[in-house]
Amino acid sequence: MTTASTIEPFLRTLSTHGIRMNRRQTDILQINVGFLCNQTCRHCHLKAGPNRTEIMDSETAEAVIAYAERCRFNTIDVTGGAPELNPNIGTLIERLAPLATKIIFRSNLSALIDGNRNDLMQLLKSSGAAIVASFPSLNESQTDAQRGQNVFQKSIDALRKLNDIGYGHINTGLELSLVSNPSGAFLPPAQAQTEKRFRDILKKKRGIVFNNFFSFANVPVGRFRQWLTASGNYDDYMKKLASAFNPGAVEGLMCRTLVSVSWDGYLYGCDFNQAENLHMAGRKVHVSEMPGPPEADTPITVADHCYACTAGAGST
Repeated sequence: MTTASTIEPFLRTLSTHGIRMNRRQTDILQINVGFLCNQTCRHCHLKAGPNRTEIMDSETAEAVIAYAERCRFNTIDVTGGAPELNPNIGTLIERLAPLATKIIFRSNLSALIDGNRNDLMQLLKSSGAAIVASFPSLNESQTDAQRGQNVFQKSIDALRKLNDIGYGHINTGLELSLVSNPSGAFLPPAQAQTEKRFRDILKKKRGIVFNNFFSFANVPVGRFRQWLTASGNYDDYMKKLASAFNPGAVEGLMCRTLVSVSWDGYLYGCDFNQAENLHMAGRKVHVSEMPGPPEADTPITVADHCYACTAGAGST
């Protein structure tokens, strides 16, 4: 049986297909403001949770803002953990929004509806921030099993509130996207089919609308890798990812146009490489040291977990 130790290394697979994994022009700045989260999800690649103390402080936030001012990226993508829990998040959003054409805020929804985030919701609206919300399943018990008790209902409440202030509706300019990840050691079904089901059921049963839908494979690092290993599914899952490698998906990979800044200010090719401590271009560089975006045509650090972003339709 093929095992994770005997699958073709990702770098060699790229070489077999004649693909050079080099950076194009970098126009996206992703900022991870910390691993503190109100959930402890089984599929989390960062092992985020309520007990994590890694969080971006005000000094690092200032260095990130200064970097955004120097580079003027087209898109700034704010993530976590739960970014809502960073005490500097309001200041970050307010100061970053004018520095890019588009600002994205990634939310698990439940952290946005804890009773203390009304000001943040209004700030996101006034900043025109696009919200990318994790909503793994239409099944309440399945969601709560994966993410925590009552998370499903809190997520529904948050989506309704976002709809109420204009998010998810056509022509408001307030973009709401949902992201679904499988709950187990398997690949996501066809996105178009899943999107239709989510749209129909959320609209009919809950009165909820959204703009975009994305279904991605879970990346086998962090807590998800721990679960795969403990459950005896790691080798089979890696085989599924490698077998589903799609060379056509490589062109649209986010790491080709993105630079990721960690909570402590160091640079990575993506959030998944951050989880594996694989620094951008193999060097530990702080954001304050960067005069501009990473140079085009420089190599991108890859590893076998990159199969998750190139399986099937890929992760664009």
